Amino acid sequence: MKFKRLKDLREDNDIKQQQIAALLKTTQQQYSRYETGVQEIPVRHLITLAEFYHTTVDYIVGLSDIRERQESL
Repeated sequence: MKFKRLKDLREDNDIKQQQIAALLKTTQQQYSRYETGVQEIPVRHLITLAEFYHTTVDYIVGLSDIRERQESL
């Protein structure tokens, strides 16, 4: 499954695939497969990216259009 927002978030922050791959402790080639939808991205990586981008997994996968993470009290 392809999540267009993976690439959008990365590009909006002027980050290269290689940098995100390092964050996820994977290769640039593997991360590229996630962005293109060739391979499904593991949930643990989605959580890491949501924390990194200060957003939610729901936003990344397209279940929400609210980009900013709401802090709970």
